[in-house]
Amino acid sequence: MPSAVIYSRVSTSKQDAENQTHVLQTWAKQRGLEVVGVYTETETAWRDGHQQELARLVREARKGRFRFVLVWALDRLSRLGALSILSLIHKLASYGVKVLSHEESWTEAPGELAEVLYAIAGWVARMESQRRSERTRAGLVRVRAAGVRLGRPPGAKDKKRRKKRSVRNGMFLSVDLPHDLCL
Repeated sequence: MPSAVIYSRVSTSKQDAENQTHVLQTWAKQRGLEVVGVYTETETAWRDGHQQELARLVREARKGRFRFVLVWALDRLSRLGALSILSLIHKLASYGVKVLSHEESWTEAPGELAEVLYAIAGWVARMESQRRSERTRAGLVRVRAAGVRLGRPPGAKDKKRRKKRSVRNGMFLSVDLPHDLCL
């Protein structure tokens, strides 16, 4: 029986990855796959040390512990766009591992067509993420205009240095900022 692992990710601790995991376990059984591991991220992909479980999954794939990675949808792997998803798919393929998406049945398509569709799915995931960020920024502008103060109250004693993260050319950059410059 071919071996598979499940990778699920939710963006906040208020969400439950079990919704994805349960469906994927059933899907694996229907396909005759033995689930040998479950990797779950329960945090935003933008936090420090993001996607540690995905990194662990890739390390295990390199050791040849499974042949398939099952995901609910490709956007669970990355929202950084086509290059990020294609890079991960190619890396896993070089270890003999294929990614199968429950919501994108075309991930089983052979040949070049699958690569084109992976690129499109990555682009769509990135656009969705950007639109969500735009809506959040618009909401922040609106509440600031209404006079609502965001962040810590004036005179807060917390002087902990925070890290601001940004993405450039697919690479994460961390910059230490003093507390008073953080939102």
